[in-house]
Amino acid sequence: MRTIQFREALREALSEEMRRDPRVFLMGEEVAEYNGAYKVSQGMLDEFGPERVIDTPIAELGFAGIGVGAAINGLIPVIEFMTFNFSLVAIDQVINSAAKIYSMSGGQYSCPIVFRGPTGSAGMLSSQHSQNFENWYANTPGLKVVVPSNPYDAKGLLKAAIRDADPVIFMESEQMYGDKGEVPEEEYVLEIGKANIVREGKSVTLVSFGKMMKIAIAAADELAKEGIEAEVIDLRSVRPIDYDTLVTSVKKTNRMVVVEEAWPLASISSELAYTVQRRAFDYLDAPVVRVTCMDVPLPYAPTLIEASLPNVGRTVNAVREVMYVKK
Repeated sequence: MRTIQFREALREALSEEMRRDPRVFLMGEEVAEYNGAYKVSQGMLDEFGPERVIDTPIAELGFAGIGVGAAINGLIPVIEFMTFNFSLVAIDQVINSAAKIYSMSGGQYSCPIVFRGPTGSAGMLSSQHSQNFENWYANTPGLKVVVPSNPYDAKGLLKAAIRDADPVIFMESEQMYGDKGEVPEEEYVLEIGKANIVREGKSVTLVSFGKMMKIAIAAADELAKEGIEAEVIDLRSVRPIDYDTLVTSVKKTNRMVVVEEAWPLASISSELAYTVQRRAFDYLDAPVVRVTCMDVPLPYAPTLIEASLPNVGRTVNAVREVMYVKK
């Protein structure tokens, strides 16, 4: 199987779906002439032309609204935000229009649209460019929220998102666009809402999504040196959430640790902790422990970034806590 970059997997998904369905188009800042801020859309303007790969002004509210209108009228827009921090300018269109139109129209109108772009910290970009809003969007009925962690998932899930009749929030990571992974030549589509058991184990269930999967996998490697076998689960999507896979795993391991990049209050990890204790309380041998970003705007200094974000050391210590292992 060939190895390609995360950005190339996204580009393949977009291009294949645009060839398959002439209603699909891409719109956003610098997606056309500049080949994409992160080179996801490189070469797509040459193939599909300016009517289907559309550069926009710096006006997220405007082009998100154009996308919603196009989707309601039968097209399939893929709207790229240069970062989901900028999606806050367009959040009214995403939540009050895209997410609600099917319900408010009594099923007369659907809104098949994908809003995609990078989420979370990308290094020394400070507070306004380093935020995670997965839980914000996941809180909204009518939206699906996908957060892939590798090139294989990115391609299969983006194809599924474009084909979905509902609006999908597709959140990537600026720090992952250069990551490489195996992706098949042949076409495939992954199911939205189905978690992936990345690594089987019997000692503890270690759950994450997006780029924090790197932390979870690295922590599992360290724990294995201590004889602790972590079962590592990649959620892939945070709305819908594959609770059944989590509960089944916890019934086997009797412990769970969740790693999430977002702030702790009302986070995805909060929801997971509640649901697992509700559905598998009698199987838990320890309280569910969360590893999240510190409850502060992300600083600029690299030392403070390291202290704020989840890391391997904090994750290993969280597992030791639920295992009642002193180190």
